[in-house]
Amino acid sequence: MAELTHFNDQHRAKMVDVTAKAVTARTATATGRIKMHPETLARIHAGTMKKGDVLAVAQVAGIMAAKQTSNLIPMCHLIPLTGVDIHFTDNDHDCITITTTVKTKHVTGVEIEALNACQIAALTIYDMCKAIDRGMIIENVHLVEKAGGKSGHFKFDAPTE
Repeated sequence: MAELTHFNDQHRAKMVDVTAKAVTARTATATGRIKMHPETLARIHAGTMKKGDVLAVAQVAGIMAAKQTSNLIPMCHLIPLTGVDIHFTDNDHDCITITTTVKTKHVTGVEIEALNACQIAALTIYDMCKAIDRGMIIENVHLVEKAGGKSGHFKFDAPTE
């Protein structure tokens, strides 16, 4: 098990010093989904939700979330992002899948930014649809892949049951 790096010599939390790390291109992709009643998804498709275009607003919210991650997660570094992209797919029945990809050329990775963007996009969908469907479920949010940096490449390998 790796040594914990988020503690100072008094055993109190600290932000890790990344001063000596090399600048490299880094990317991270996360995914998650939001399940809803079929009627809710039909209204999203039809563009008839009272609050407006659900996926357009969720797209902007996810991008904004990625850019604000260091304001929300105490030990996250402020990272200059070079790209944020969000895609939505659905099963034409009751579920929207959100996939976020975040990029930087910096000294630390963007996994948390990708996860944050995914969750905020899902929460935005929930917020915009809650008047007709309070039973929506946000689930299975996880890192799909990350590249760059000292720890190298990671690709999610789903556990088998």
